[in-house]
Amino acid sequence: MKQSLYLALLAILLFSCGNDDDTDTSPTNERTLPPITQTGANTFGCYIDDILFLPRDGDGTFNNSDPAVLVWGDPTGNSLYQEYDLNDHKSEKTTSLFIHIQNLHQNTIDEYIVDESNGLTSIDGMQNSYMHCRIWRDDVGNYQTYLSYENSGIINITNYDLTLRLVSGTFSGSVRNFETPHDTIQITNGRFDFKWDTIDEADFP
Repeated sequence: MKQSLYLALLAILLFSCGNDDDTDTSPTNERTLPPITQTGANTFGCYIDDILFLPRDGDGTFNNSDPAVLVWGDPTGNSLYQEYDLNDHKSEKTTSLFIHIQNLHQNTIDEYIVDESNGLTSIDGMQNSYMHCRIWRDDVGNYQTYLSYENSGIINITNYDLTLRLVSGTFSGSVRNFETPHDTIQITNGRFDFKWDTIDEADFP
């Protein structure tokens, strides 16, 4: 009787462990890069220092939202640049990435060399294409800012339509620590596909 009871309890325990394993490894819980598209799907993703970065909306405070993606620049095409402000508001250690493309409206589909960033944006930033990011570093226990530098990457615009307010492309590059320039990390496998007049309505969960 005792042996039968023991075997029954053991079977229940093993069955329960199997269910937990299935739940923990479910593919639906995995976050992955979006596909590379050119349809205005309002997607973005890359790796920063080999860590997946996907922008995600925040809950906001005082009736203000925390949007994952903001697109800056004159929507009529008169601006000399377009900028993408990207933030992960959901992770415990948040990450942000800023991309500035100079003369996008004038040159449209083209390869843009990533040059120096001074860590600022808009008219206070450099008059060239650049990137910078802010990430948490466990080894120093705080946030660090990384800036692009001369000829440190490339942004490849693969689709641009001012009438449809659509821009798509891929990007990669190196950025170095603002305080310790010998500390350099890589931004890889970047892709974006924005329809900037509907970005406010897009869901980045």
